[in-house]
Amino acid sequence: MNKEFNKGLLLAGSGSFWWGFIGVIYFKSITYIGHIELVVHRCLWSTFTLIITTFFFSKWHIFFKIIKNKKNLIYLFFSGSLIFINWAAWIYAIATNRIIDASFGYFIMPILSVMLGYIFFKEVLNKKRIFSIILVILSILYLIIMSYNSLPWLGLVVAFSWGFYNLFRKKINVDTDVGLLIESLFILPFAVAAFYLISINGFNDFKIEDPPMMLFIFLAGPMTVIPLFLYVRGVELCGLGPTGMIFYITPTLQFLLGFFYYDEVFSFNKLVSFIFIWIAVIVYLKDLHENN
Repeated sequence: MNKEFNKGLLLAGSGSFWWGFIGVIYFKSITYIGHIELVVHRCLWSTFTLIITTFFFSKWHIFFKIIKNKKNLIYLFFSGSLIFINWAAWIYAIATNRIIDASFGYFIMPILSVMLGYIFFKEVLNKKRIFSIILVILSILYLIIMSYNSLPWLGLVVAFSWGFYNLFRKKINVDTDVGLLIESLFILPFAVAAFYLISINGFNDFKIEDPPMMLFIFLAGPMTVIPLFLYVRGVELCGLGPTGMIFYITPTLQFLLGFFYYDEVFSFNKLVSFIFIWIAVIVYLKDLHENN
């Protein structure tokens, strides 16, 4: 049991590291093709990768079982829309030198999920979690009042889209990667149409004449799917509480990369807001540790 638990921690940590470091470096290095084309390719090749993994893990029976349920399809359509918004906002943040703003979203997302769980699932809140939620609200209000121009709206879009995405997925509780495949298939027609428009206007960098570039862009799919597999498997082996703590590797690495490696602007007002967030995170993690 202890061996499985440790394996889960390692997998969840690897997925979080991938999201926070490898994913940022990769997507940042390819943003010169334009964030719109990059989002399109992320959708296209994530779908392709998920089709391959569904074959590899022999999960088509799960796929057909899910799509036979109309309720599942309705929820997955809306969750697919939310994951597209999340991907698009995050790519835009990477492309426009706002990685710190995106990290803001991932710092507050788990605490936001706690609040959504209380509102929609009547999950019990203790004093520490209520305090964490209040601090997150205060940090956002502080930025709105003190520095509207530097409000990390991208971070808020990332946090709320991912938070509500998890909410929809919790409503139906379907297999994670197969559910993501169905969501991707809902997005796919729009991605194909967008890629067609980009191509006929000569704005695409994905060209048969440049195989190395094609391969590099294709990696957007595995770069999205692999960390998801690692993290979800970690959750299965050691639970939501421990992996919830480990997840903070992701926004921490994003913040450090944005500030120290990509030299992004970090104003005093953002610093004050992040201090509120970091205190909220510490309180939240302490509560997770005490209850797991």
